[in-house]
Order: sequence, then structure tokens, then C-alpha cells
Amino acid sequence: MNAVITGGTKGIGRAIADLLASKGINLFVCSRNESDLEEMKFTIEKNNNSKVQTTVVDMSIKAEVQTFAANILKNVEQVDILVNNAGMFIPGALADEEDGALEQMINTNLYSAYYLTRALLPSMMDRRNGHIFNICSVASKIAYPNGGSYSISKFALLGFSKVLREELKDNAIKVTSVLPGATWSNSWAGINLPRERLMEANDIAIAIWGALQMSTSAVVEEIVLRPQLGDL
Repeated sequence: MNAVITGGTKGIGRAIADLLASKGINLFVCSRNESDLEEMKFTIEKNNNSKVQTTVVDMSIKAEVQTFAANILKNVEQVDILVNNAGMFIPGALADEEDGALEQMINTNLYSAYYLTRALLPSMMDRRNGHIFNICSVASKIAYPNGGSYSISKFALLGFSKVLREELKDNAIKVTSVLPGATWSNSWAGINLPRERLMEANDIAIAIWGALQMSTSAVVEEIVLRPQLGDL
């Protein structure tokens, strides 16, 4: 099996990559940092029966996303699992966030998933097989202070996910929206909170693996995860 994971070297993306690799699934992973990709490839291939192909990609740039997809399809006939995980968070209220914040986060959090999915879908549809996971957020459902344009972009990603689910029902392609709450990652670096106050990135990976175990007649449409003590 082959899985594509965007933004896969850290946080939730890395946890998903590690878990899928432990199951023998081959990976195509991208991020903006070449040294992170090299470390990931070395570590995963050393410890698992999985092949990892890495590519430096800025997922906010349409041409780079399309080139990434084209290179994947040159190497494999089919992508079985697509995880649209690449994203960015710039805090701020709509009234005073920096000009361009909305465009930055729409490009990275929404358009990246849109362009990559569209490029890979034909091969999935031809074979009537595949599972798409869009890593949304609890901010896709509930606006919160200082969420600003980030929440707008995540609302949009959830909408994209719902449209995909409806359109792909008859093609035997599953679509799952994943909506995590606060999860340990670089976004929370330096925060003065006990470790147990946030979820572990591996919790999200485990939930995704569970969704992958369903029979062909069932799909998990949404996975909402929050810290046991609730949102921050």
C-alpha cells in the first residue's frame, strides 16, 4: 500500500507517518525542510519494512503541489491513502491581524489539499479505491478568540471535505475529516502547561488507523478529538 502525507515530518503528520510505516505501508512525504525529510527517511526505513520517498514542497504554491503529485504518479499507479495534513497557524483577530494572513492560510490550509487531491483523484477513481483524510481542526466548527483567518481556513477545509465525501460515495473512495483539539506540536512550543493537558500527536494517528480498519461498507465521516479536560 502507498500513502501520501503532506507536512509529514513533525507533529501530527509525523505521528501518522510513523504509525503507517510500522504497518508496512510505503510513504510519500513532503515538507519545506530538507534536513527534516532526510532524518525522517533514515529513521523510518531503518526501523520499519517501509519505503519512504521525500520531496521538498511549499504546499502554498500551486505549481509545487502539482509537481509533487505528478512525481508520485510516476512512481506508483495508485495512492491508497492521502493525508492532507499541511497547514499553518497565525494567531490574531480579524480586525487587527496582518494583511495577507487570510491568503497565507487559505493557500496552505485549503488550496494545498484541493490541488493535491484533484491531481491524485483520477487514479483513485479509475481503481475505485482509496481513503482521503483531511486534517481539519475543532476550529473548523467553533470560532474562538484570536482564531481569525485560521478558523476561516479550517471551516473551508471541512466544507471541502464534506463536498468530497458526497461526490465520491459512488466511487468507493472514503473521505474522513479529522478535527483535533489542542495537540502537542511545534505550534505549542514553549507553552507553560503540563504534558497531559494536551493530546499526544499519536492519539490522532491511532484514530486514523482505526478508521482505516473499517469494512468497505462503512466510513468514518468525522473524527473529533479533544483533550480529556476540554479545549484550551
